[in-house]
Amino acid sequence: MTDQSRMWLVTNARSGSNTADALVALYDCCDARGIVVERQIDFPDEELPTPEQLDEAGVGCLAIYTGDGTLNAAITALYGWGGSILVLPGGTMNLLSIRLHGDVDAPIVIERYANQAVRPVRPLMARCEKGDALAGLLAGPGTAWGSVREAMRDFDLSAIAETASQAINETTAGTMLRCAEPARGRPEGYPLIEFSPSDRGMQLDGFSSETTGELLQQSWALLRRQFREGPHIRLGLFDEVTLESVDGGPVEVLIDGEPATLGPRATFTVAACEVDLLATDHGY
Repeated sequence: MTDQSRMWLVTNARSGSNTADALVALYDCCDARGIVVERQIDFPDEELPTPEQLDEAGVGCLAIYTGDGTLNAAITALYGWGGSILVLPGGTMNLLSIRLHGDVDAPIVIERYANQAVRPVRPLMARCEKGDALAGLLAGPGTAWGSVREAMRDFDLSAIAETASQAINETTAGTMLRCAEPARGRPEGYPLIEFSPSDRGMQLDGFSSETTGELLQQSWALLRRQFREGPHIRLGLFDEVTLESVDGGPVEVLIDGEPATLGPRATFTVAACEVDLLATDHGY
């Protein structure tokens, strides 16, 4: 049995596409192509694997079938590991999987892997002092809508109402962010700035909600993570950029969907992923 036919698998039942039926279909696809999933790690109930555990088991490939947040945690925990990671589309948006494989489902990625139609890559990310964003990063008071999405995922109606009210208040009255170095866009700032990492650098887009209609449009787009459906402007493509809050407050961010708080001036740089990811799309 070759290394190509052995892998460990990380799953997360809370991820958007990670249903029981989808998991059965994934195992069926692996079985049909002679791939043995030797161990399944159910995060967060089980701890993510370490490089030492994978090396001790002689496993050279870890497949991760989760959303972007769990992908981030699992990948960054394996920085420096000598094996490879196979990202599978197991979440709602699957932005990292689309970067690596195109907009295809997990069985197609497994089929390409089984046919050895893969290439190890280290894609560029957006890095700040609180972490690395492989799929995308959001900054500004508009990130408060991330809490509404979490409440919706739990079907908690009272939490949805409470967090939506807070998010509206934050988006309209919270600390606006502006692009300070280099100076780009509106000096009065934006409630939300999106970072989209690519092999060309970090693309920044500023989103505004100046009227009630724009606020509702942007809020609905944020809930569905279809950010560019809201009013926005392209700020540029950068290797390094510094954002600052207009009133000196903290900079709130979502790093691959996970919240963090930075100081009033925050610098973001391009960095390469520090472990091999397997790509199957012609874009790589």
